[in-house]
Amino acid sequence: MTGLCLAVGALTAKLAISSFTLAWTHSVEHIGWQEDYAITPAGFVLTESRVQGSGAGMDPPAGAVLRGGWWHYRPNLPPLPKLTLARSHAVPDWRLCIDGACRPLGAYLPDDSADTDETPAVLTPCAAGR
Repeated sequence: MTGLCLAVGALTAKLAISSFTLAWTHSVEHIGWQEDYAITPAGFVLTESRVQGSGAGMDPPAGAVLRGGWWHYRPNLPPLPKLTLARSHAVPDWRLCIDGACRPLGAYLPDDSADTDETPAVLTPCAAGR
């Protein structure tokens, strides 16, 4: 089984999952974003992106479809070996959604006080047995 490894500084967590959604609110426009990822041996495969609106350089691309108030589209990217997520006290933390349940990244770490830390979060695929 595949898994997701999450590291923020010295804090780490490993989740036995094969897919997840990253959700966040744009820091300037305050518009919701979501990205769905599959975890594969080649890396993270972005299967769909969604945005609730446009502005500040975040217009939905050509071919995006509006459904339920969200613009849905599929970016054409190769598998990503890791995701590095900037974090700041100025905006809410990234949310990691698993099977539809979303929690701030810091909530998955052994010390949940890290949820407001400004240390970047690094997500990598990992084997469930490691």
